[in-house]
Amino acid sequence: MKIKSWGNYPLNNSNNLNFGNEEDLKTIIDNNNQLIPFGNGRSYGDSALSKNIINIKPHNYFLSFEESDGILHVQSGVLLSEIINIFVPKGWFLKITPGTKLITIGGAIASDVHGKNHHIEGCFSECVKEFNLMLPSGEIVACSKTENLELFRATCGGMGLTGIILDAKIILKKIYSKNINQITIKTKNLKETFEAFEKYKEKPYSVAWIDCLAKQDNIGKCILMVGDFDDDGDLNYAKKNRLNIPFNFPSFVLNSLSVKLFNWFYYRKVIKLVSNKKVDLDTFFYPLDGIKNWNRIYGKNGFTQYQFILPLKTSYLGLEEILKTISLSRKGSFLAVLKLYGKSNENYLSFPMEGYSLALDFKIEKGIFKLLDEIDQIVLKYKGRIYLSKDVRVSNETFEKGYPFIDKFRSLRIKFKMNKKFNSLQSTRVKI
Repeated sequence: MKIKSWGNYPLNNSNNLNFGNEEDLKTIIDNNNQLIPFGNGRSYGDSALSKNIINIKPHNYFLSFEESDGILHVQSGVLLSEIINIFVPKGWFLKITPGTKLITIGGAIASDVHGKNHHIEGCFSECVKEFNLMLPSGEIVACSKTENLELFRATCGGMGLTGIILDAKIILKKIYSKNINQITIKTKNLKETFEAFEKYKEKPYSVAWIDCLAKQDNIGKCILMVGDFDDDGDLNYAKKNRLNIPFNFPSFVLNSLSVKLFNWFYYRKVIKLVSNKKVDLDTFFYPLDGIKNWNRIYGKNGFTQYQFILPLKTSYLGLEEILKTISLSRKGSFLAVLKLYGKSNENYLSFPMEGYSLALDFKIEKGIFKLLDEIDQIVLKYKGRIYLSKDVRVSNETFEKGYPFIDKFRSLRIKFKMNKKFNSLQSTRVKI
């Protein structure tokens, strides 16, 4: 069957493999090569595409919850949204969450996802107490920071290339409201943007939208949103109705003019330089989840999300050069998200480092990969790296320069014969 990523690019012919229990799964692994686990299909690029995909999403049982310390035990196919629906009314929330709740626990671990609070809490692996992993041999091993640490560090951020995560215990966060006290700050340029992040860095959650088509003195202008949970006792959380994009937009709809107009309106809808309001957690954490099939706005050829991170000491100069490059190209992104990060962890392929990252959505069109190749070189110039969970085209050479633990990861893959069984289109391209 033909499978696409969330970016609708590339299209790949894959065998869809299902299992009912651990013995079925072991048989699948024994009898097939070029395997990769597949969750809810929210990977942007080709990291979850291969000749054979193993469907994880049906394995979505809740196994136990220890209310005394907030430890939730679930199968790896459970969606973050399912956890939120059940536990927010009980006063619990995800300690770390990315910008979508429509991913599986297994996918969150495999990407070692991060969110708006990385500068405070770190990556998703920080809230993972342990998980069970089926190796290529069929052996099931428990992995944590105290048991099979090597496998834990390789699997968290390992893009599904170490085996199949069967279940996991994660630590939830106690909350007293579904609402966030949000402060919105409007800046005029990159200097003001960095000053605002610094001023509000003690706030647990922060994220900025950047106008990546701004020019000259306005380069880097943004709308920064910071916040924390309220304590008003309002835990009346319920799923909302979602808007739906029923078909692929014509490719000409998204162009330099329409993106420029969107950026103009989005920036000017915020009137005050600093404002306060209370918003619900879906509005703050998951604005795009409110639009079903929003990926269709990029047209039938799809899009790619390009996300890079730069070290703290080079972030300003690097971002300035990259934003100028994008502005000159006129291939703007209306989804341009800037975040502040804390220190990196010791997982072999985890993306974050202390500094700033920018995520950009570009429709697949003539010249876009050439532009991204150019940005790659600027990222390397400033000692940054590219996020594999979003990538669909980075070269092996560019990828390797950003990940100092790549040789450890490769050695472990050989040691456990993971390289003989688990491979994706992405892992083949970047040679991991």
